[in-house]
Amino acid sequence: MTVPPPDRRAADVVPPSGGRRASDVAQLCIATIRWDAARGWGDARPQIDAALKLGVGGFVIHGGTSDAVRALTRDLQQRSRVPLLLAADMERGAGQQFAGATGLPPAAALAALRDRDAVRRASRHTAREARTLGVNWNLAPVADLDLEPANPVIDTRSFGATSSEVGDYVAEWIDACQSEGVLACAKHFPGHGRTTEDSHLAMPVIGTPQSVLLSDDMHPFRAAIDAGVGAIMTAHVAFPAIEPSGVPATLSRELLTWVLRQRLEYENLVVADSTNMAGLLQGGLDEGEAAVRAVLAGCDLLLVPGDLAGTVQALEDAVEQGRLDRDRLRLSLRRRLKWAQWVSPPNDYRRPSATDVAWCAQLADRTIQVLRPMARGVRAPIEVLAFDGDVGAAMRTSREPFLAALRTLGLDARAVDRPDGPSRGTVVLAAFGTPEQGRGSLEVPSMVRDGVNAAAAQAKAAGRDVVVAWFGHPRLATAFGDEVPLVCAWSGDACMQQAVARWLAKARG
Repeated sequence: MTVPPPDRRAADVVPPSGGRRASDVAQLCIATIRWDAARGWGDARPQIDAALKLGVGGFVIHGGTSDAVRALTRDLQQRSRVPLLLAADMERGAGQQFAGATGLPPAAALAALRDRDAVRRASRHTAREARTLGVNWNLAPVADLDLEPANPVIDTRSFGATSSEVGDYVAEWIDACQSEGVLACAKHFPGHGRTTEDSHLAMPVIGTPQSVLLSDDMHPFRAAIDAGVGAIMTAHVAFPAIEPSGVPATLSRELLTWVLRQRLEYENLVVADSTNMAGLLQGGLDEGEAAVRAVLAGCDLLLVPGDLAGTVQALEDAVEQGRLDRDRLRLSLRRRLKWAQWVSPPNDYRRPSATDVAWCAQLADRTIQVLRPMARGVRAPIEVLAFDGDVGAAMRTSREPFLAALRTLGLDARAVDRPDGPSRGTVVLAAFGTPEQGRGSLEVPSMVRDGVNAAAAQAKAAGRDVVVAWFGHPRLATAFGDEVPLVCAWSGDACMQQAVARWLAKARG
């Protein structure tokens, strides 16, 4: 069921243009809050206080325990002079961000099931958990097409390469999410799927003809608009076939005002992706000036400015100088307010049940792909070697969910340093090589690829049974040897580690 648009009368509380204070422009900024495992929100408190004093329109929350997030969101709403949009990246469930919440397989894994009801239920579960935490805006779904295997940004985040199928899944996700009173966000308009560069590091340029962009890449966004999506996020990507000046979509009036607003008839929030990304700040462009140009192009909100105070000052100066039209700015303020008032307040009504959580675990189990089967069953003790890639400790995927799940299932499992010990148990080579955003590469890190292949050869030479558990996209599994048994789990999230553990338990000899 399509969610009806919010009551436009709710935005009438915004003063007319002549009575608007310049400081109201801070509401266009969505600040960021990051959890620290050792100090909680402690380090973020000064920034939170400063953002609330400026009068921001919301926050993007990264990390935290469920109880801590619930307390934080309540405090933020109580202290703010305007109702806030409180967002999080929950493409893979609320557990992607918040400890104690439920994790889900990535979009590509869900699409591989060819089950639209599974997509709906996954989105609904995510929205219900988010709402109980006071998080009212899910920065999902990804509406980009998975058209370029070398794309360092999209990968498993996309529902696939076929525009019609992706559009169907995107619409299902949005409808289910917003039916639960949580705002959805289709991203990254007009499509990030063809890039071979990471917009966190540089501005990608897509040279695809306009006709193809309109018919294929933008199709999922049309489906999102038809589903009533409340927000669309822009891409820091250049599309010279539509915007000859070469500026990224976020700064393109042609793309945001002419194509998105007029041609696609979209009326809700347009949100600029993080304004501190290199893909936006080309040629030494100042972040404050970039924010002003984004609003001039058609953006209503600006995500996580690196220099929040400087960005607000730049916007205020642009208003006073007459660069930003007051009536145009008032329209963005009205859009933000109506959606902030539309989202459901945090409550425990329709809280996910134990049955819902169990269904999510079963969903993860369904997405496991056995690419090369084992010749015989798993034998104890299971010895696990983990390969994490060339990332720092802060980015390394935790191995604990995998070992803990194996032990909970009654399996004798232990972490080891070599694959050719005297044990007769099965050796599991756990490969956590999925690249992180901002690293600029989608290849399996060489130390993971080479380490796994060398360990597999050593294990076989010692007469050991071995299986590779690859926590990444199935198409990247070709990095590992042709003969070793291999099971694919799509991502290294805890829910997928637990799903592989359950698979191993069922494969006991």
